[in-house]
Amino acid sequence: MLQNIGIPGLILILVIALIVFGPSKLPEIGRAFGHTLREFKSSAKDLMSEDQEDSRKSK
Repeated sequence: MLQNIGIPGLILILVIALIVFGPSKLPEIGRAFGHTLREFKSSAKDLMSEDQEDSRKSK
């Protein structure tokens, strides 16, 4: 889905976000999104490592 956006679409999304949320809220929203993405990656990495440990124990 995100592969088809391109630069003009990304600029349009940023302009709409700026209008809706205002310039003071955008950095806060960006930090929250980054924190959420970091937590998701960490959780996925933990699940992958647990799965690899389980497969090693079963061999």
